[in-house]
Formats: sequence, C-alpha cells, structure tokens
Amino acid sequence: MPVEIKVKIKEIIRRTYNVKSFRLETPGILEFKAGQFLSVKLKGNEQLKRYLSISSSPTETCYLEFTKKLTESDFSKTLDSLTAGDEIEVQYPFGKFVLDESFPKIAFLSGGIGITPIRSICKYAVDKNLGSDLVLLYANRSVRDVVFKEDFDAMVKSYFRLKVAHVLCETEPGFKCTVGRINAGVIKNEIPDYAHRKFYLCGPPLMVEAMKKILTEELAVTAEMVVTENFQGY
Repeated sequence: MPVEIKVKIKEIIRRTYNVKSFRLETPGILEFKAGQFLSVKLKGNEQLKRYLSISSSPTETCYLEFTKKLTESDFSKTLDSLTAGDEIEVQYPFGKFVLDESFPKIAFLSGGIGITPIRSICKYAVDKNLGSDLVLLYANRSVRDVVFKEDFDAMVKSYFRLKVAHVLCETEPGFKCTVGRINAGVIKNEIPDYAHRKFYLCGPPLMVEAMKKILTEELAVTAEMVVTENFQGY
C-alpha cells in the first residue's frame, strides 16, 4: 500500500538547463521498486500535485529522488522556487514499470525526461550486479537535453552488460550518436538481437505509442514483450 509522508528537501541538483532533481530526506527504510513513481504535492495544495517517476534506486538509501522538467505550469514554477529545507508531501510507491529480473535481455526506448524511471532501474541493476543484459536507446533534441549523461557514462564503465546509444535531432561534434529519430532501422542497427529482448518504453505519450507501434507492427515484437506505464508526469 502507498504511504503518504511529509518530507524535507535535502538537496536540489540541476541536471540540464530545464531539468532539476530533488532529493528528499528519508524517514527510514524506503519500500519501493526501481521504476515506480510517486505523487508530489506542494504547499498542501491539491492543485499543485503531480505524479513523477522516482529517479533514485532503492540501493541509494540516503535519499529519495524525483526529477522534473521545468515548464511554465504553476506546479513547475512553484517547485522551481523551493530550496533545501522546504517541506513537501509525497505518496509512494505506485506503478508496475519494474524490471523483470527473470528475463536475461532487456531493451529500453526512451525520450527526454522519460529517462527518469530507466535511470532508477539501470542504477539498481548495476549496483546489484544482476547480470541482466541491458541496452538503452535514448532520444533527445540535442546534447544539452540529455539527462543523467554523467550517471549513465559511469554505469557503462562499471557494468559491461549495459550499452547506451543516443539518438539526437541535432548532431554535436565529438558526441557519438545517431542523428534523426528512433525508428525500425535504428532499433535493428543498435539492438540487432531485438527479437530476443523485452522492451520497456518511457517518454512523452505520443512517443511511447509510436515506439510500441514500430515494435509490434514493423518488427513483429509481441505485445507481451513490451512494457509501458500509464503515466501522466509530463
């Protein structure tokens, strides 16, 4: 059952020009699975409540973290004004977007801020040395939009079963990527054994639907091998 608690912000980390992570003080042992999400309510106001993925892993026991792309919404503006020591209300955990540890090969297709639950899952797999073979295709407009770049770079170095491939709309000198969008050709090129993998999709709803259609209709991946989250954190 989800629990609802009041917690203080421990630390705020700027990830990109328009994305921040908020680390919360933890009241004890955190009971959640990598990939799940929480609700965040600000100022005790139901109008300032959103569902956001947990971006930290259960292995990171000193805090609970969520990460948000900051927009012009009232929620984002209020969240952006908060500082360390401020108190918010959270309720967690929710969701079934969790790693199937029994399946040996996993692929993630993600775009933009949709990377947050995938960061949690990958960090958990790396810290636990699960042995899962993981591939991430991560789409963004440009390098400056890539969230958790340093985290994934470190994970790739320490866990040889993790591959991260970037897909950008705009090329960047010295940055290895595919230019364009994730399509069937890109999936075949970066994940040649795609037919033997379970896919996890997370990103803007229209992107997730498009990716699911590519997998099931163009690449003949069965629906049972595609995991998505009915999630409104955008």
